[in-house]
Amino acid sequence: MTNAYDVPAAELIDKVAGILKENDTIVPPEWAESVKTGVHKELPPIAKDWWFTRCAAVLRKIYVDGPIGIERLRSVYGGSRDYGSQPSKRAKGSGSIARKAVQQLEAAGFLQKVKGGRIVSAQGRSMLDNAAHEVKQDVLEEFPGLAKY
Repeated sequence: MTNAYDVPAAELIDKVAGILKENDTIVPPEWAESVKTGVHKELPPIAKDWWFTRCAAVLRKIYVDGPIGIERLRSVYGGSRDYGSQPSKRAKGSGSIARKAVQQLEAAGFLQKVKGGRIVSAQGRSMLDNAAHEVKQDVLEEFPGLAKY
């Protein structure tokens, strides 16, 4: 059985983002078009559908590393903050974006709360595994030599 560990992360995230676009529960907040994703960023994201990509990435991250909480997700989506002539330092990502994404995924039934954070529910695991299977089929069509692995 194919799961999220067997396929490239970027392709899986793109596939899951397409699935999340069709879900009525996952909706970008009204502030999503003008918000920065952290204090280390200078501009908001360029892509119009970046919210679905972030939700898909959060879902995959919780699948791989769960149980995981909001503070750890902030660390994952953080980066290096430029202080000009002073040395750069590590900065965390936006907590509001991580919190809203997790809340929407939980309302859609893909995540569930446990002690220590959130984990992927059975419905979310099934959706991710099915998406991983489709991605694997696409990769094998493009590169048939990978079938022996």
